[in-house]
Amino acid sequence: MRLIKFLLLGFIALSLSGCVPNMFWDGGKDITEIIVMKEQRRLYLMHKKTVLKSFRIDLGFAPRGHKAVEGDGKTPEGRYVVNRYNPDSKFHLSLGISYPNNKDRARAQALGKSPGGDIFIHGQPNKPRRLKKDWTLGCIAVTNEEVEYMFAQVKRGTPVHIYP
Repeated sequence: MRLIKFLLLGFIALSLSGCVPNMFWDGGKDITEIIVMKEQRRLYLMHKKTVLKSFRIDLGFAPRGHKAVEGDGKTPEGRYVVNRYNPDSKFHLSLGISYPNNKDRARAQALGKSPGGDIFIHGQPNKPRRLKKDWTLGCIAVTNEEVEYMFAQVKRGTPVHIYP
């Protein structure tokens, strides 16, 4: 038992000293923006011009183009902010994105439709199911471990730039 405690304390000490890599350690730098590159299927957590983390993503089931109306399966493109956190999401955890903005509402209204809403960066479904590429209804999906990191590190108001 003493050996186990000794090894555990040693591992903790090494982790804190930086000798053991920690995928969640970002050097204490704040996340100043989130960049999403839809075509590359990548999400970047940025500190100014430095990439702190990069995650592979899945998008809406019809990812090409900007989200125009509710139910189109597209992930929005443009400038938004993280505006809420949902610990009770049906997709592990989720961070809300401020879609739709005024421009999105006007575009949908011109079509006589609703722009939709509830666009999130979220983890995997809580009810396991077989997933294919680009399986969301318009959200940005990452792994549960990655969304846990973002849930803890990304502040409300953080800019989210979503590119084609």
